[in-house]
Amino acid sequence: MERVKRLAAENEVLIISKSSCCLSYAVNVLLRELGVSPMVYELDQDPEVAREMEKALVRLQGCNTPPVPAVFIGGDLIGSTNEVMSLHLSGDLNRMLEPYKLVQEN
Repeated sequence: MERVKRLAAENEVLIISKSSCCLSYAVNVLLRELGVSPMVYELDQDPEVAREMEKALVRLQGCNTPPVPAVFIGGDLIGSTNEVMSLHLSGDLNRMLEPYKLVQEN
């Protein structure tokens, strides 16, 4: 749990994913199109801690669904694909990302 919290605190926009997860890829592309450069932490690249991080993500998300992608903005867990897409469709995601955009819109 501490590793997940530390990663979230150290990165403005964080996606915890698996390299084989197409939903993680889609969320990454969406965030980049919205003007941010998320840090992507691939669980399968660090198998020694992946199991514990997955357990921590399940506890944080409060459900038994697959824990990736897990998206954090400003240190806060936003959720997985469904939550990110709902926020995007409502326009709230863009507002949440505003402080972290690489190039400010005029």
